[in-house]
Amino acid sequence: MAAGEEQSREYLRRHRLPELLHHLGALLLFHRPERPREFLIQVLERVKAGRRAEGEYPDLMDEANVEAMFSLLDVLGQGHITPVQYREALKTLGLSTEDLEVGDDENITLEEEKDAGELGCVLV
Repeated sequence: MAAGEEQSREYLRRHRLPELLHHLGALLLFHRPERPREFLIQVLERVKAGRRAEGEYPDLMDEANVEAMFSLLDVLGQGHITPVQYREALKTLGLSTEDLEVGDDENITLEEEKDAGELGCVLV
């Protein structure tokens, strides 16, 4: 691989640009705003404000959506899902599971998910 290509890949990885672009695309498809450019500008301004602790990061799904998604995964109503179910849900939403810190023997409850915010697709 050429040095320039490797530097480009490192730049993208370091700044998590593929994830950011994927999340922005998901937000567009989820909300389908009439003015997509203005919508993206607003989302990026919210991300910037969130990083300065002046606001919250924009989420793809609100709490009700996360609860609905969790209940679909928890088909037996046990109050938890397995790490395998959790990872598959994240993959289905197009989210990376690389940095996920869930052991294979740990179950995930709805409250733990709300605290983690993974299914809500927080932009980073």
